[in-house]
Amino acid sequence: MSAALPTATQRGWRAALAAYRHAPVRIMLFLGYSSGLPFLLVLGTLSARLRQAHLDRSTIGYFSWVGLAYSLKFFWSPLVDRWALPALSPLGRRRSWMLLSQAGIVVGLLLMAVADPATATARMAWLAILTAFFAATQDIAIDAYRIEAADAALQGAMAASYQVGYQLALITAGAGALYAASAYGWTAAYGLMALLLGVGPVTVLLIREPPAAIDRATLAQEQRVIDFLERSAHWPAALRQSAAWLIGAVVCPFVDFIARHGLRGALPIIGLIVGYRLNYMTMGVAANTFYLDLGFTLDQIATVSKVYGVLMTLCGALCAGVLVARLGVYRTLLVGGLLLTAANLFYAYLAGLKPSVWWLAAAISLDNFGNGIAGAAFIAYLSSLTNAAYTATQYALFGTLWSLPAKSLAGWWGNIVDAFGYPAFFVYTAAVGLPALLLILWFMRRPPTAAQEQG
Repeated sequence: MSAALPTATQRGWRAALAAYRHAPVRIMLFLGYSSGLPFLLVLGTLSARLRQAHLDRSTIGYFSWVGLAYSLKFFWSPLVDRWALPALSPLGRRRSWMLLSQAGIVVGLLLMAVADPATATARMAWLAILTAFFAATQDIAIDAYRIEAADAALQGAMAASYQVGYQLALITAGAGALYAASAYGWTAAYGLMALLLGVGPVTVLLIREPPAAIDRATLAQEQRVIDFLERSAHWPAALRQSAAWLIGAVVCPFVDFIARHGLRGALPIIGLIVGYRLNYMTMGVAANTFYLDLGFTLDQIATVSKVYGVLMTLCGALCAGVLVARLGVYRTLLVGGLLLTAANLFYAYLAGLKPSVWWLAAAISLDNFGNGIAGAAFIAYLSSLTNAAYTATQYALFGTLWSLPAKSLAGWWGNIVDAFGYPAFFVYTAAVGLPALLLILWFMRRPPTAAQEQG
């Protein structure tokens, strides 16, 4: 008896899963790990180290501003986008910037390893800023590489693979660094993290520089702007050339985005970028305090949230790669957004109970699985909006557009909880995500043209 032939639906799902076999997708697992490893070492894990050094909470709070390097990276992304590093030019533009920034991170972590925050607090702060700057620069180069190394059909899987590597790095830099510090001290823990970051340089040396094909229309548009400046400005030649470079690197990415989408098309896109991650970011900063206020212990929170929860995020990210390939980016964004909205409402329900650890696990399952889908789909969406001529600059701009408002809004969570309580707060966090969901439904009915999506 012969086996039944696979249906069209089965073939579609198999083709979506097959995206993970491609070499660029597998490479993003390692680059995602390199990108995620420094994040907690200059923020959450560093806060634990500072507290053990008996620094007061206000001082530790000031250290959280180190994270602004990630939100403000747009301001130096044009340099990464356009300037090839002379000493590393054989590696290519993307690989050379990745390697330089990874070297800076390793040096920064090693210097942080031997610094004593109790006696040299200011020095530790400057080292954390330096390390965060190089980490953000690495992110700029890796984001550009991810977009340029594969076509649009693989971007969902590329984003998912990156997210998996990133989340594994968060486990390493979070739980792993704390375990190492407990057993061998903070110097050894940070030294070990610097050693593990070697994954990044090894990967960079093994991969190829991606092609960066720039379409003629973009080159012509940029040349027109530069020609206008050179004709109209009565400046010395060197000054005109510098201004032309600055316009090409900084102004033209804005002009290109508006030109491709039109002002009426660009505004709802910007609205979706700004609003899509608001509910998760607003809720996320309150999570640990909320768990403690419910009566859970640190061990329970670490096990359920930091280990099991991260695994659920990984599952969501992997599912997102398949969903983007099978359903498209907008439907996947909608699935992730709806799951996060449901998770926020579930937290509002838990806030009125005395929940067991199983209730906590259920809430974190919904929250983190939804975040894995939403995060990977959002990366794929932002990637689809960039132009190959300005990959790093435009992607960094999108990162600034969503992270700065989200982080600013998230800072008010304590005031809302103190005034209205946790149930009202989580209803509020669910509500702030609704405009983005409505925009997704609008885009599903009126999708941009293929040229707009591909850049």
